[in-house]
Amino acid sequence: MRYVVFDLETQNTFHDVSSNDPVALDVSVGSAYDSGTDTYTTVTIDEINTLWPILEQADVLVGYNSNHFDIPLLNKYYPGDLRQIKSIDLMAAIQASLGRRVRLDDVAQATLGIRKSANGLAAIKWWREGDVESVKKYCAQDVKVTKKLFEYMRENKKVLLKDGGKKREIPIDTSSWEPHEDHSMTFSLPF
Repeated sequence: MRYVVFDLETQNTFHDVSSNDPVALDVSVGSAYDSGTDTYTTVTIDEINTLWPILEQADVLVGYNSNHFDIPLLNKYYPGDLRQIKSIDLMAAIQASLGRRVRLDDVAQATLGIRKSANGLAAIKWWREGDVESVKKYCAQDVKVTKKLFEYMRENKKVLLKDGGKKREIPIDTSSWEPHEDHSMTFSLPF
């Protein structure tokens, strides 16, 4: 299975756009890991088209809160429909088992012993200050953390979460994660 782990950073907040709809936001940076080539690609909004061929080669797109946030937002820029590519939202998988949403940083720290390097608000601040390299590094690090968490969940069918001072094991149903047929195709070409 060829998977692409991806993440987006934005130029603005929900408060800035007076909406809770991710599509109202503007992308600043996007980053993707392609398991088919074992490479990371991180781009600014001006280079976002660079991501299309990478995403289109995926059997599955992997993200954290990606079904609710990243895919709808990226679809605003994409000439096709990214919802046509199978997706695995790690946060949704954890929420289905645990019954509530949890932050990537909390799960990654308890499960893998690693942390995110910053947060989305810091990335927006850096973008506004013109510190594009810091935003790119942060976004790429989020993808690395998400990739490691996905691989752990896929192999172990669980995550750990610190709950009340103790680590708690959260079982994860990964039975639908493996695609049953080869459905890679180019979604941006006219038909």
